[in-house]
Amino acid sequence: MRFEVEQKFQVEDLGPIERELRSLGADFGDPVVQVDTYLSHPSRDLAQADEALRMRLEADEVSLTYKGPKIDAQTKSRREIEIGLGSDPDQARLALELFASLGFDKAIEVRKQRRQAYVEWEGARVGVALDEVDGLGPFVELELISEEDQVPKARAHILSLASHLKLRRDERRSYCELLTAARATSD
Repeated sequence: MRFEVEQKFQVEDLGPIERELRSLGADFGDPVVQVDTYLSHPSRDLAQADEALRMRLEADEVSLTYKGPKIDAQTKSRREIEIGLGSDPDQARLALELFASLGFDKAIEVRKQRRQAYVEWEGARVGVALDEVDGLGPFVELELISEEDQVPKARAHILSLASHLKLRRDERRSYCELLTAARATSD
């Protein structure tokens, strides 16, 4: 089984973190816009179960991702199943139509601008994302994908890099959860 081991941090300014990551060898690509549509199940509360079903549109690529419940209290480690739906943006519309036909609803849409890179850290190739999330602001995500038996080692790499970068304001909630909470308090 494939697990995503991730830690996310809200930051005031991405600049100093980007500079430090570049000094470690990170080479950031051009910014991309990601539009994530989260779906609600017709008879189960996915949020209550700490699960998520997300469709992502990035450039012309469409993907569908299931995220299982978090498996530890420090990071956002969880089982992840991702399926590419192709490079035709019409696939996003068709997938949403299919899910609507099955009773799923759009729960929330998260829009962000993301710049990605990898950094070698303690023998691991850690994925780094610098995000500007509409309605939430700047975040840094550190991520490794690992098999279940390698999750503790991956978690140690992520926590060590976060400590080196002096990232302090970790956030275990997803962007979807953060936006939902922000909207609830503004109503």
